[in-house]
Amino acid sequence: MAKGKSGGHYRGAVSGRYVTNALGKRSPNTTVFEKTGGGSTGSARSARSGRFVSGATAKRNPKTTVEES
Repeated sequence: MAKGKSGGHYRGAVSGRYVTNALGKRSPNTTVFEKTGGGSTGSARSARSGRFVSGATAKRNPKTTVEES
């Protein structure tokens, strides 16, 4: 069995919508991989680094951050 990310989905940073796995893998700077069952955090995550960022940073960079509810 191939090793890789499983049990989750990719979300586009610009639209906030779920995207296909193929598109998520092709566009790592503008998509975020979300694990299934991660729960809600009420914060924002950078699509480039995958780290949580402040609300001010998310507002300054709307095309490369994803608001998590």
